[in-house]
Amino acid sequence: MSENAKLTVGAVAKLVGVSVRTLHHYDDIGLVVPSDRTSVGYRTYSAADIERLHQVLTYRELGFSLAQVQEIVGADSVDAMAHLRRQRELLDERIDRLHQMAAAVEKMMEAKSMGVQLTPQEQREIFGDKWLGDDYAADAEERWGESEQWKQSQQRTAQFSKADWQKIKDDGDAFTAKLAQAMADGVEPGSTEANALAEEHRAGIAAFYDCDHAMQVKVAETYLSDERMRGYYDGVAPGLAQYVRDIVVANAEQV
Repeated sequence: MSENAKLTVGAVAKLVGVSVRTLHHYDDIGLVVPSDRTSVGYRTYSAADIERLHQVLTYRELGFSLAQVQEIVGADSVDAMAHLRRQRELLDERIDRLHQMAAAVEKMMEAKSMGVQLTPQEQREIFGDKWLGDDYAADAEERWGESEQWKQSQQRTAQFSKADWQKIKDDGDAFTAKLAQAMADGVEPGSTEANALAEEHRAGIAAFYDCDHAMQVKVAETYLSDERMRGYYDGVAPGLAQYVRDIVVANAEQV
């Protein structure tokens, strides 16, 4: 494009790969304003306008908000070369992050190749729409990720088949119903029957990682502190989250 050439909105949209609507919006907010008009009144873009547009699109690609971009490209003290240098630095940083992300994906692929992992669709097929899924797993990793228990859990679950997960789901539902019945029957925390339930609860956790009584108590405390876990138990029977926590704590205190 020559320095004196003028392009219409439609031509610029095709040239840079954005919609006409986007260009109109940039014009309306004063971010990239066509500097001239045709004889019949159509707005046209100069080479300088398109250079500014490329700057805007680069900053947007890098994740800056429109307000931030407007502040950056609107700074009178920043010349074109300074903009280009800054954009190159930011692009280099992004390339580095993408390389790191690619390496992380490679590690995930390697881990997947060592065992069977359920797809999100298979998770929902087995556990239903109330499955806590990746959101809870991410929180658990943030909380326990450096622990030996987390490492054991990752190693063990990597070997679980879909049938294994189905059995875990079925056994878990049956045990949760058993807990709800005990609560309804008035089984007191600390009693022999309640302690047996607490040990059964601990054995269920031990399928994923070695779990002593202290660790079991930490897990049970999350049934109250984590709204999703509390919602799961209380969705079966109101007050069940508190009840399970109480029988686990009472049993641990007697060991």
